[in-house]
Amino acid sequence: MFFFVAMIVKVAVAVVGGLIGWAYTRIKPPPPRICGSRGGPPITSPRVRLDDGRHLAYREWGVSKDEAKHKIIVSHGFDSSKDLTLPLSQAVDYGVRKLWEKNNVGELIEELQIYILSFDRAGYGESDPHPKRTVKSEAFDIQELADKLHIGPKFYVMGLSMGAYATWSCLKYIPHRLSGASLIVPFVNYWWPCLPADMAKKCFELLLAQDRWSFRVAHYAPWLFHWWMNQKIFPSLSMLAGKLDIFSESDLEFIKNQPPNPDDNQEKRCQQGVYECLYRDIMAGYGKWEFDPLDISNPWPDNNGAAHIWQGYEDRVIPYKISRFLSEKLPFVRYHEVPGKGHFLAFDSGLCEEIFRTLVAG
Repeated sequence: MFFFVAMIVKVAVAVVGGLIGWAYTRIKPPPPRICGSRGGPPITSPRVRLDDGRHLAYREWGVSKDEAKHKIIVSHGFDSSKDLTLPLSQAVDYGVRKLWEKNNVGELIEELQIYILSFDRAGYGESDPHPKRTVKSEAFDIQELADKLHIGPKFYVMGLSMGAYATWSCLKYIPHRLSGASLIVPFVNYWWPCLPADMAKKCFELLLAQDRWSFRVAHYAPWLFHWWMNQKIFPSLSMLAGKLDIFSESDLEFIKNQPPNPDDNQEKRCQQGVYECLYRDIMAGYGKWEFDPLDISNPWPDNNGAAHIWQGYEDRVIPYKISRFLSEKLPFVRYHEVPGKGHFLAFDSGLCEEIFRTLVAG
């Protein structure tokens, strides 16, 4: 009898152990494919080495930083990279060519003497992953990138969509470095304490059910997020599944008019693994922030700068009511609500130029 019970216990332990092992392999994310490592993608872009040993890949365009009157650092959005193409007077990315080849510089960039620095945020493109990535760490990545490239003591920051949480972070942690800021269809965390509960609830319910569940998992159980995004029982994030229901009519028109492969470089954005770029991005953004947006003090008490929020009224990804609310509460923010435009308003050439002009005008 004792022998029989002992066997049952051993079998039960083995089964439970096997189930735990199986669950662990499902929950545990795969190791990243680090650029430049054995078996990893090649390094093809200029990079800087940060003090913690990580590398950030970057792209410079516009006039020479030594000649520029205005220096702007751009934080790309979700599932994007430093190689995003903005319709800025047909501005050219010079790559290894000299930035001061003025005959090729876009008209607006030449007129305003703008130098633009875009970079792959941690884990995207050719920038190393950051296992301890948070909203706060984004600001110090930007500051260190600027210092490594000797941009100078002051610069502007611009964040698009998900990349706007890096801009909020800069406003909080490095305000003394900022000449101005632009938050374009800026990311919203529905768990910000500053949001009125009824507003947060109503805006959150405008999202697709599968997106709401994905963001809940990222917020409440980030350790489970990799499994959630790869399981087949429930639908996960709509955008990554190719579902376009979340987009407005103007956004769908923009998507329809895009060429099949608008930018080959953009294909490298997730080459180190979707967990390191997309999943960590969502977990950082929808996790518990180190601060609340309404905790941010005015970086320009002498009125020598401003933050601008640009919001499409038809945007279904980012609800205009929350952007409008934050703008009303923060005296240093100037709000620009654009009728008839959705989430991709920055890719309208006229609006894009207006965004840049407004930023450098203060």
